[in-house]
Amino acid sequence: MEAVSSSLSLTTITLFLPMVGLTILLFLNEEKQKGAIQWTAFGFTIVTFIASVVMLFGFDSSNPNLQMAQRNDWLPSLGISYYVGVDGISMLMVLLTTIIMPIAVLSSFTTHIFEERGRIKLYYMFMMLLEWAMIGVFVVQDLIIFYIFWEITLVPMYFLVGIWGGEQRVYAAVKFFLYTMAGSILMLIAILYVGGNAGTFALPEILAKLQSGEVKFLFDGVFSEQSFLFLGFLIAFAIKVPVFPLHSWLPDAHVQAPTAGSVILAGVLLKMGTYGMLRFNLTLFPEATVGWAPFVAALGVIGIIYGAWVSFAQTDMKKLVAYSSVSHLGFVVLGIFSLTPQGIQGATLQMINHGISTGGLFLIVGMLYERRHTKLMAAYGGIWKAMPLLGGISLIVSLSSMGLPGLNGFVGEFTILLGALGSDVLGFFFALFATSGVIMAAVYMLYMFQKVFMGELDKEENKNLPQLAWQEVAVFVPLIILIFWIGLQPTGWFNVMATTTEHLVANMTPYIAPLVAIVP
Repeated sequence: MEAVSSSLSLTTITLFLPMVGLTILLFLNEEKQKGAIQWTAFGFTIVTFIASVVMLFGFDSSNPNLQMAQRNDWLPSLGISYYVGVDGISMLMVLLTTIIMPIAVLSSFTTHIFEERGRIKLYYMFMMLLEWAMIGVFVVQDLIIFYIFWEITLVPMYFLVGIWGGEQRVYAAVKFFLYTMAGSILMLIAILYVGGNAGTFALPEILAKLQSGEVKFLFDGVFSEQSFLFLGFLIAFAIKVPVFPLHSWLPDAHVQAPTAGSVILAGVLLKMGTYGMLRFNLTLFPEATVGWAPFVAALGVIGIIYGAWVSFAQTDMKKLVAYSSVSHLGFVVLGIFSLTPQGIQGATLQMINHGISTGGLFLIVGMLYERRHTKLMAAYGGIWKAMPLLGGISLIVSLSSMGLPGLNGFVGEFTILLGALGSDVLGFFFALFATSGVIMAAVYMLYMFQKVFMGELDKEENKNLPQLAWQEVAVFVPLIILIFWIGLQPTGWFNVMATTTEHLVANMTPYIAPLVAIVP
């Protein structure tokens, strides 16, 4: 069992830094201190990032147990405690969150939405609240507290879309809220059942009781106790990812969200779903996971092909990038349910890659929208000639998104395909159909790039577009560094999560072997 302390841990400090930022923002005057509000929010996202890097340096990647853990009783009579800690997977998710947030905050410096909608202080307070809740989701080890953080993320995102979004912002915000809320209720029922049976809501304790046989969830086919609990968690996570056919809220939310909202939504929020699958589905319900894996992986593959196909049909840049998320996250789902160390490591890396590449694409679309107030590809053409720097950046980000060898997207997708190919639960056809998604990604990404940036600069209103401001250039610097770093030197990233993923798969292997014996 891991060493758990009741004294203040680095995990708690990193978690609560955004709330310190939010508290300071409360006391600033919106009218007179606009700059101070912006820089305070940005400053705290940077400090939180530094804290997460310190966590990374203090992290022992050879240890599969929880690290930097802290536990304090909250409602001991109900078995609920404040329990935080990180392993190899959650460490990388915290790092992803703290990388994306400063980028999202800095990208808001140059936006025009505050001229129309105002409430700049409220906007940045919601940003801080969102960062706190997202980090909470990744570090909390108590099921009830996890659920609280999971629900809290909905609130700031709802308001970011509903107040500062596009013309149909209220419709998109309500749809996003209702969809994710509906799934969460099923998860809450499953959480209460699991915690009630185990006598505690602390995940490490529940897992220890499951392994010792003290607690058991029966599995004797697809309609057993364990299956229903597995599906309770899975549906909540699948809506968040979103897995096909539960994806219809995503394009609406993305199209209507302000640029920073889209960056956070694609960069971090969607990963909460895939992280939840790894953290809860695979560990708590191993037999049901093995039984349902081909079905869930098949939905992942359908999502890969469907998302790519629909992306190609779009005329709106933002909608195209939104549907591409359905396709890319289909790969992540496939990697998770390959139930191989390779597949899960590829999936975890691809969660980071998708955050970097798709976050970058949303920033590009946002910058063009700020200048031309349209997201239609037909309104552009030849933009590279008018804005050469943005053209060069866009080429790198587009190639990264479609998985060009040497860039980050390739490493993740290639590892996932290898994992699916070597999986005892999936196999050749899953990998074959998923590969078609890689080819289709190249088609729709190059199509968008060609329509917007190449060709003749023949539209008068595009000829004198303002060049990128320093804030706009600055947001791309970390993204491009990461694109090349992960693409050329991914070993360090894999090392952080290797022991955790191998430990996760080792706990599932006893349930995979009987299945292999049955299936020829």
